[in-house]
Amino acid sequence: MGQAWRPLIVPHGFDETVYLVVDCFGRRGCVWREAEIQHTDLETVITDLMAGQYSDPLHVIALNTTEGWARDVSVDVARQIQERADLAYEDIPSSLEEFVSYYVAPCHQLSRRRT
Repeated sequence: MGQAWRPLIVPHGFDETVYLVVDCFGRRGCVWREAEIQHTDLETVITDLMAGQYSDPLHVIALNTTEGWARDVSVDVARQIQERADLAYEDIPSSLEEFVSYYVAPCHQLSRRRT
């Protein structure tokens, strides 16, 4: 008896790393933000974060189903946002202040405030 057939989860051509944002809306809770496939690359996610497209980001998760891994890349993204703001002599957008201060801090807390 052969192996059971399983459908492909990732369509052909979409085997790159995808970046998704957990965004929070206060008492309404947190959600995985919906995104078009072509807008899930790292550069687009960082650009959208800096443009204020997210309310209150909590995590940025990278995943690659072809390679079989997922990682919380929030620290790397927060550092990149801080670096870009510094290079442009701009303030970090208010929607990102808590995200960046939490993840860029030398020793961030184990838990993060969520209401």
